[in-house]
Amino acid sequence: MEDWKPDSWTSKPIKQDVVYDDAQGVQSALAKLQRLPPLVTTQEVQIVNLKKSLRNVALGKAFVLQGGDCAELFDYCNQDMIEAKVKLLLQMSLVLIWGANKPVVRIARIAGQFAKPRSSPMETINGTEMPSFRGDNINGFAADPENRRPDPSRLVSAYFHSAATLNYLRASLSSGMADLHSPLDWGLGHVITPSIKEKYERIVSRVKDALRFMQTVGIDTDRGVETVDVYTSHEGLLLEYEQSLTRLLKTPTTPTPPTPSPPAASTTQPQTQTPPKSYYATSAHFLWIGDRTRQLNGAHIEFFRGITNPIGIKIGPSMTPSELTQILDIVNPSREIGKVTLISRYGAGKIAQYLPAHIAAVQASGHLPVWQCDPMHGNTQSTESGVKTRHFSDILSELRQALEIHRAAGSFLGGMHLELTGEAVTECVGGAGGLTEEGLGERYTTFCDPRLNEKQALELAFLVAGFYREMDEPEGMNSI
Repeated sequence: MEDWKPDSWTSKPIKQDVVYDDAQGVQSALAKLQRLPPLVTTQEVQIVNLKKSLRNVALGKAFVLQGGDCAELFDYCNQDMIEAKVKLLLQMSLVLIWGANKPVVRIARIAGQFAKPRSSPMETINGTEMPSFRGDNINGFAADPENRRPDPSRLVSAYFHSAATLNYLRASLSSGMADLHSPLDWGLGHVITPSIKEKYERIVSRVKDALRFMQTVGIDTDRGVETVDVYTSHEGLLLEYEQSLTRLLKTPTTPTPPTPSPPAASTTQPQTQTPPKSYYATSAHFLWIGDRTRQLNGAHIEFFRGITNPIGIKIGPSMTPSELTQILDIVNPSREIGKVTLISRYGAGKIAQYLPAHIAAVQASGHLPVWQCDPMHGNTQSTESGVKTRHFSDILSELRQALEIHRAAGSFLGGMHLELTGEAVTECVGGAGGLTEEGLGERYTTFCDPRLNEKQALELAFLVAGFYREMDEPEGMNSI
């Protein structure tokens, strides 16, 4: 890493870059960001917290739930929307803990998921050509050329909206939002399907029984059941922004856990200690590289190879097995367990064709990443009227296939990555509520891709929990 600096990426070709008219405004905004304090701390990111948790996921000892908006807006930085999103992740994680019988690592797409890659930098609306909406930290959504012009001051606004969101998130969690002593206080909100409410309340009842037992025998003596960790994440798309918030920080002195014997398919590699001083991207705990910006010699791979944070890489049908292992060698040459999360997004009709070869290549390479399924992006389609949507049945199918393929390959599906919201939106077709294409217009509010609503997301958690129960008890319970 001696040849790496936070600005090394500027010497590489870049995809999805933003061209600003105001060069002086860009420099002023970036200089401001460089003076501001980190949004997340080294201790939160390092091995005492998130890195340790993801290491356990890679080893099959935990499960990671990652979810949130496709693209945040600055307006989403308000109490009700933050609470709705976080409470939904808490509800889903409780169900998944029960189903998989493993701890759940919660990572929200929040406090920074503003920018989105687009297929074209320009679009035509009502006969007028203008820049495409790239996210609130780049330009405005309103369809007029001036509003769509990239504005560098939005980079600083993104920082402060992220900071405000993080501040309220931390305060809410520390003051009891996630207290397992009263999970029913979380409220089921828009979930009105009786079967889902009944299943949820049944699991909550079992958790409360366990907590009462702990109190009775005197082992309920700490805050372990009163709060949880919720980490933040976003796609590391705007490298100018990420570079400005990258800091050379001292690494905590907590010793690295011993490395267990690797699977038979892996080569024995020592677990490399994190250097005493390392570069951290402090805009979020976890960043990922999108499927459109993962070029081997590209700027994004170059930036990501130098940061100490755990990172994600989206992989789809266009990724060859050899390219995948080359990327892993570049961003994780020490083969640190759980450092990289591979986020697969093939589509329900393609996953069986591509995932097995990717798993085999990674197993042969000696890397031990976290495998995560994104069943959203490969299943996007448009209705006859041109409305972008996703079918719940396709999302569920890709998740089930991912579980089965990993199990057959001797691998472990360590998590799922979802675009969801705690609001009662109507953007994805299907689910227990029976939303049809005709009903999409009732509350279609996304500014980019369609999201699961609260009802659909919680239902998905129950069904995935049911998959785990079926796999672990083939002769037993077939439904929750």
